[in-house]
Amino acid sequence: MYRSVYDTRFFVEYFYSSDKGVLEKTRKELETMKHKFVSTIVVHELYRLSLEKEGRNAARMRTDLLKSHLKVVDVDVRIATQAAELRHKYRIPMGDSMMAATSQMLKAPCVTDDPHIVGISEVKTRWIR
Repeated sequence: MYRSVYDTRFFVEYFYSSDKGVLEKTRKELETMKHKFVSTIVVHELYRLSLEKEGRNAARMRTDLLKSHLKVVDVDVRIATQAAELRHKYRIPMGDSMMAATSQMLKAPCVTDDPHIVGISEVKTRWIR
């Protein structure tokens, strides 16, 4: 496996976990994965979370870091319509359906432990162990 799509929950652990083992696993994950993708939805969610927790400078720094080390995937018409299909079928939140559709369209596993995404049979997921 050499490509992955990263969900917001991964970056919550990466930036905010107090568990040294989890921090090491998230860092190693990003160092070893060759093709790393992140949805604009994650950029939005991480910026908002960082803005609330640490302020605008930290939010900008974190999203700049994402943009410089991962390929940001915009939500286009294909992803939006597939997300709507998944949202309808699984009755999940819009952001989760966008993440799932992004992963599905890229044919790459989504690194998440979000039960809304993990429960989608059309999307492969994995989590840091």
